Amino acid sequence: MRTALLRTLAALFAAGGSALLPAAAVAAPTPSPGATPVNRAGTSFLTATPITAGQPVRVDASVGDHLYWSFPATAGQVHEINATVTFPKARGGASTWTVDVFDGLRRRQACTAGAQTPTVDAQASSVTLGCTLREVRPWAEPWSGDPLPGTYVIRLSVIDLPEPDLGAPIDVDLLVGTVADRGASADDGELAAPLVPNTKAGTVLNAVPPVDAEADEDSDWPTDWLPDLGSRWIWTGVGGVLAAVAGVVGFALTRRPRRV
Repeated sequence: MRTALLRTLAALFAAGGSALLPAAAVAAPTPSPGATPVNRAGTSFLTATPITAGQPVRVDASVGDHLYWSFPATAGQVHEINATVTFPKARGGASTWTVDVFDGLRRRQACTAGAQTPTVDAQASSVTLGCTLREVRPWAEPWSGDPLPGTYVIRLSVIDLPEPDLGAPIDVDLLVGTVADRGASADDGELAAPLVPNTKAGTVLNAVPPVDAEADEDSDWPTDWLPDLGSRWIWTGVGGVLAAVAGVVGFALTRRPRRV
């Protein structure tokens, strides 16, 4: 009886472990068939090169460059970022590299797995970086910092290295993959609009508001020649009045009485 019970429990544990294994160990991303490779990278948040999941990236850069890419994410997706930096030439010492991910509000997102900040010695010919993001939520409280749908920005850079190695050539291979897509979750809410970085910050405002054509026609007084009254006009007028008053007072004080 006891042996049969132990066998049953062992079978149940084995079945449960096999059911949980695919969720815990997600497959590494692979390039999408027919995806067009990307051979460039941006140098800031505003110039980040847009890519999509499964689109391979290979660029030539230099040690010390900050490389930026952006990709879209929707609710329920889990993304994994893999990057490999290859050193064609020998280096003078060890270096530390990092891959950072930011959302549409430029909030740095945490990685749940992967070598996000590895250190490589001078003899190594390459270094591999990785970052698995949290599942994108359809909505969240503003203070939570949870990943939300929108555009995410990847930044690859070196944070510690010998100064003589600055400017050395490197080859960068990067791939973003969607390792899970559970769709919209049961969260009771939805983001009004995806978080997208403002790449066109600042707008030109008209200094002169548009004049109503009908009101202008109904007016009997020609107002086209009147200047726009601003602080400069006000202070100029005040200064002119004060100067006139000062001139009159000075003339009255210095005027000599006439002799009869």
